[in-house]
Amino acid sequence: MGFYLGSSLILMLLLSLLYYKSEKDSYFNLLKSQMHNKSSFISSKITYSHMLNKKIDIKTLISDLDYSISLYSIDKKKIIGNLNHINEFDHHIYEKDNKYILIDDSALGHLGVFYIVIEENLFYKKVKKLEINIIIFCLLFYSIIILIGVFLSKLFVQPIKEERIRLDNFIKDTTHELNTPITAILMSCESNNLSEKQIQRIKLSANRISEIYKDLTYVFLKNKDKEMIYEFLNLEELINEQVDYFRPLFSKKKITVNVNTKEFIYKIDKDDFIRLFNNLISNAIKYNKMKGEINISLENNILIIDDTGIGISPNKLKDIYKRYYRATDEQGGFGIGLNIVNHICKRYNIKISVKSKEKAFTQFTLKF
Repeated sequence: MGFYLGSSLILMLLLSLLYYKSEKDSYFNLLKSQMHNKSSFISSKITYSHMLNKKIDIKTLISDLDYSISLYSIDKKKIIGNLNHINEFDHHIYEKDNKYILIDDSALGHLGVFYIVIEENLFYKKVKKLEINIIIFCLLFYSIIILIGVFLSKLFVQPIKEERIRLDNFIKDTTHELNTPITAILMSCESNNLSEKQIQRIKLSANRISEIYKDLTYVFLKNKDKEMIYEFLNLEELINEQVDYFRPLFSKKKITVNVNTKEFIYKIDKDDFIRLFNNLISNAIKYNKMKGEINISLENNILIIDDTGIGISPNKLKDIYKRYYRATDEQGGFGIGLNIVNHICKRYNIKISVKSKEKAFTQFTLKF
């Protein structure tokens, strides 16, 4: 922002200076031309009158609102006019007291006039007006530049600011998500003789840490060190294996799981499908009610997972696949699960859709 404003100011001042010099030179050249024309006109009138021996009204001839004019004799004595301070006759045009004075000797002594002296009264007024106009223009233009700079900085910085806030929240949520299972493991290991309940708690916590680790690895490492293995897999078998993997979590919330699947062979990387399925099941568990239900069906190339959970409001459905976005604060999580699901679906051209009703259900449908 500082570089932008500084460079803009320097460029604007440079252009203003060049424009000022150009206009000032233009004013001066125009002034000089007008003064020469005026003196030539007076000289021609005097010469013409003298040669034809005609009377001429000198006073009227030299009267002009834009100039002060005087006529001088050969010994530089004023004959007529309103200039009294002229004592320099060696230069054709010179500056004095912020005014330009022209000395013209083209009258050649006709009617006793050897010098026509013209003093202008407008040049520095025009230059001063030019300076004021340039300053006003620069202030207005630079104000516009500042406004544009502020607007653009907000436009470009806002996404970075929002991303930083999301990242800060993500780090806090990740810390919280990891702290919960780790604390459960540590508390369960305090006694030497572990009960069945403590062992179950350790398994649940270890599974949760494992899922968090796999999600974070998938999102931030993008499986760079892993070669993708695309093979024809029986998705029915994989679904049943993962349902068994989640049995402890189903039992903890007393969730009834109904699985209705048929054999379906699909070419996909095994870890990708597990990430896809596990994130959908994790959400179905996390946002379900106690003693709720989860229905899983796989038939005719369509996988449907629905739950009897808290649901998602209609105005939030369009954002659920954004990274770090969370449609609710009722449960933990840090908003990368559905982002992973959407990413995998795009990779394999799997069409995903969702239906939901608040405090009733959420249903994800995947068409392979």
